[in-house]
Amino acid sequence: MKKYLLPGLKMTLVMIVLLAVVYPAAIAMIAKMSKGGGKGETISVNGKVVGYANIGQQFSDDKYFQGRPSAVGYNPAGSGGSNKGATNADYLKTVQDRIDTFLVHNPGIAKASIPAELVTASGSGLDPHLSPVAAKIQVKRIAAIRNLDEATLNALVDQHTKKPLLGMLGTSTVNVLQLNIALDKLK
Repeated sequence: MKKYLLPGLKMTLVMIVLLAVVYPAAIAMIAKMSKGGGKGETISVNGKVVGYANIGQQFSDDKYFQGRPSAVGYNPAGSGGSNKGATNADYLKTVQDRIDTFLVHNPGIAKASIPAELVTASGSGLDPHLSPVAAKIQVKRIAAIRNLDEATLNALVDQHTKKPLLGMLGTSTVNVLQLNIALDKLK
């Protein structure tokens, strides 16, 4: 028994030190070298932090681009999806309510033209990005409210579109918070 117990205890101690001390310390050092120093990449306007680059926010005012709905109320402490299946009656009602709301605020848009991401929450419930198509479908509403030219807003969306990595890995995205900050600066 002693033959197996002592090596087992030694291995346990080595793994505790490795996994509970060395590994977390290494990850913390790597995080300190990243943008934001391990505290997340903040977005500031006039020296005031207005949000985080990788956490979605709610924009309910029609003069702003609206992001993806959140199943968790945009609370990063409790991120997660709704966990309801695509045929769940409650889920389908929620999506239909979002479609109806979108159509009220964006008259003239056909139901079939609404990108799914504008009426369905992401898996984390915190996705800060939209596709360029989902952003551009909102241009007409924002242009009318802000008395701006639609071409100007389309160009703004294009300027804030991040292309796929190496031109082929992933999809084009637009960070909604950064786009809305740029929108406010258009005045």
